[in-house]
Amino acid sequence: MKTMMNDNAFLEKGFIISTDKNLVDFDVVYNYLNNESYWAKGIPAENVKKAIENSICFGIYKQGKQAGFARVVTDKATFAYICDVFIVTDHRRLGLSKWLMQTIKEHPELQGLRRWLLATADAHSLYAQFGFTTISRPESWMEIFTPYIK
Repeated sequence: MKTMMNDNAFLEKGFIISTDKNLVDFDVVYNYLNNESYWAKGIPAENVKKAIENSICFGIYKQGKQAGFARVVTDKATFAYICDVFIVTDHRRLGLSKWLMQTIKEHPELQGLRRWLLATADAHSLYAQFGFTTISRPESWMEIFTPYIK
């Protein structure tokens, strides 16, 4: 694993990570997913609200403002799917995504899981630092893909 800025260094710069959903700035999250992400363009706001309600959400904040976000869909026993990971443009290239991934992987409710999954088009090197590899037996996986049924 590459060297990462420790928690104290981020805290000293005014950043925190919290799973408190009351801190999530829905407008920032929705606007990023709907307008800036490649994976959720056009997603209805109600879908994002429901997804937040039913996931463990990790928000990065600086002085109370949303600087990053990720969701984990999990049963807290065997499986976790990491999704909707982003850092707001003004806060990129500081190591926040690594800190966020480290925090997610170390979260007490996410220990001892048999399988972690995520999908990415462009951040393979980030996730590889945390043990993610390509799916070992893709022939075993199937999906139904129907984005944004209205």
